[in-house]
Amino acid sequence: MKKVLVMGAGQLARMMALAGAPLNLQVLAYDVNTDSVVHPVTQQQFPMTLTEAVADADVVTSEFEHIPYPVQQVCQASGKFFPNSTAIKAGGDRRQEKQLLDAAGVANAGYRIVSTEAEFQSAIAALGLPLVLKSALAGYDGKGQWRLKQAEDAAAIWADIKSFMAGADHALPQAIVAEQFIRFDREVSLVGARNAKGETVVYPLTENHHVNGVLAVSLALPGQQQLQQQAKQMFDAIAAKLDYVGVLALEFFQVGDQLLVNEIAPRVHNSGHWTQQGADTCQFENHLRAVCGLPLGSTALVRPTVMVNILGEDFVDPAVLALPSCHLHWYGKGKRAGRKMGHINISGSTVAELAARFVALCQHLPEPGFPEVAEVAAKLARSAS
Repeated sequence: MKKVLVMGAGQLARMMALAGAPLNLQVLAYDVNTDSVVHPVTQQQFPMTLTEAVADADVVTSEFEHIPYPVQQVCQASGKFFPNSTAIKAGGDRRQEKQLLDAAGVANAGYRIVSTEAEFQSAIAALGLPLVLKSALAGYDGKGQWRLKQAEDAAAIWADIKSFMAGADHALPQAIVAEQFIRFDREVSLVGARNAKGETVVYPLTENHHVNGVLAVSLALPGQQQLQQQAKQMFDAIAAKLDYVGVLALEFFQVGDQLLVNEIAPRVHNSGHWTQQGADTCQFENHLRAVCGLPLGSTALVRPTVMVNILGEDFVDPAVLALPSCHLHWYGKGKRAGRKMGHINISGSTVAELAARFVALCQHLPEPGFPEVAEVAAKLARSAS
């Protein structure tokens, strides 16, 4: 039995453990917030320090990118940390992320790094308005972001940014990445895996819908071959540049027939949860296969599938389980506004069948708790008819 230690003890580590059990992989997690080693499903605690847990593991990996640098150093020094610390740091610091995208030669929005008011004004002059401003560190799910649409708002937004940076609870100096605002047609993502031999596999492009900056729905549908090829080339370029091992996610803006990389995530990703029901090998299993040196599994779309996030709700009508090919995945978390509590996957043999089932699912999902989800379902039904 191989032992895998995951940095982070949230739902992604939980789903890795569930996927690893049939492969005879023992998955434990290190909770960076409590400095404890736990089983990510049962929450059983193990009396080990980080150093002891890393030494005991055959493989060390991660479920998130905001790992304190001293913890990363312990993992990297072990020689069994996959993906490597360079990749984790690029996913957790937008400055390093942008430098990586440029070095890999993949298209992304024009940008400037901003630490002072003078650099802020220089970015406005160089990039024009509107601008999207993102914190280099500790920004996720829409947090640490601003949008500057008109020049008269610049002073107020800079005051807010300055206050944010001054209060940043991080050992590294904070900064802002100022990006050109992209008028995109839609947001899509690509989840793929790369092993130590440099072999790569990618899942189909997924169309994503966000509410208040948080992913609400992901659609995995057939087609999109030209975009799929473009996304695969960009995935391979970034993964090769990082000498990446594991699952990597790329988030894109689609502008016409061109993709621009918006963000990378050096880990299994929320927009890939559909793979649990829509692919032969889910992203969690493929991540474990990659980091443990096992053959990568098929990433082909077995059937059209939709993933719906359960945000801030601890109840879903059990009647949803009576719907064909509908699966509930709870994370075992305490209720909190906006928190990712679980997700629902629903599938169909055709896009039309999926659309009908998605519309039926929405009848059990009240609008206040699942804003805009019904609109996505209705749009899919119209396009499939």
